[in-house]
Amino acid sequence: MVSTLPVSLDDIRAAARRIAGRVTTTPMVQSASLGELAGVPVHLKLEHHQTTGSFKLRGATNAVLSLSPAQRLRGVVAASTGNHGRALAYAAKAEGAVATICMSRLVPENKVSEIRRLGADVRIVGVSQDEAQQEVDRLVREEGLVMVPPFDHPDVVAGQGTLGLEIIDDLPEAASVLVPLSGGGLAAGVAAAVKAISPTTKVIGLTMEKGAAMKASLDAGQPVQVEEVASLADSLGGGIGLDNRVTFAMCRELLDDVILLTETEIAAGMRHVYACERQVVEGAGAVGIAALLAGKIRGGGPIVAILSGANVDMGQHLRVINGTQPLYGEEGP
Repeated sequence: MVSTLPVSLDDIRAAARRIAGRVTTTPMVQSASLGELAGVPVHLKLEHHQTTGSFKLRGATNAVLSLSPAQRLRGVVAASTGNHGRALAYAAKAEGAVATICMSRLVPENKVSEIRRLGADVRIVGVSQDEAQQEVDRLVREEGLVMVPPFDHPDVVAGQGTLGLEIIDDLPEAASVLVPLSGGGLAAGVAAAVKAISPTTKVIGLTMEKGAAMKASLDAGQPVQVEEVASLADSLGGGIGLDNRVTFAMCRELLDDVILLTETEIAAGMRHVYACERQVVEGAGAVGIAALLAGKIRGGGPIVAILSGANVDMGQHLRVINGTQPLYGEEGP
């Protein structure tokens, strides 16, 4: 089944060899607090310890290394909600290439400033990922830059899939893997790796309740456009592209379930991981813990929750922790 999809286990293993030494093999730890709550062992994959603060470095590095020298010389470009832009800026700089990152005005300033610090050319365009993508398309068409998409590209998905290899290497008996879900690059890659090695392991996508483009698309049976709204899980915002070629088909085929979370539940996940695990995690990275706290994960264990990113504005993080952060479209916590 997996071999008929755009990215195979062989592709992911090749990506693991390609990026070795350029990304961090992140630790996985058992959570006593969540295990007690869930009644089964719960393990946390600390991917927010990755060099650029999120899993995105895996896919960006694999994609950049897969380009020819001539393509790297032209420069790379992408639309991003922040973490992919930071990863691509880092990966491009490491290989002597110039990155241009296009983002909407919804991207938090802490992510924008870090991308600039890495030497990328930053373009702020519109109020949605789709508008930022239009600028990417123009730069590809008019200036010859090479697009490295944040998720819908085989090399990016294969790079993200290396995270799934690490999870199954560390915990072959995993019953469920909880994966943050946005455009589907991480979910598709992790699911392709996990399902190929351990077909009975469930892979469950987690995303915010409002503006969940992949969930809406899966429900519709085809890629659809949704309104992009502000969220604590800002990294999960944006569409999947109406001409999606890779991640929609893979998520439709490989994910066992998609679970939606309210802003209140996401905030609770952020507070729990800080108070009980002593980890600073952005909203998108806390959705697995949020789902466990909300009682939305069923079945046996062990369970693995991926903490996908740590690139949170610290002012916002402190407000979430002390309960003073206004929640988008909801009553305060």
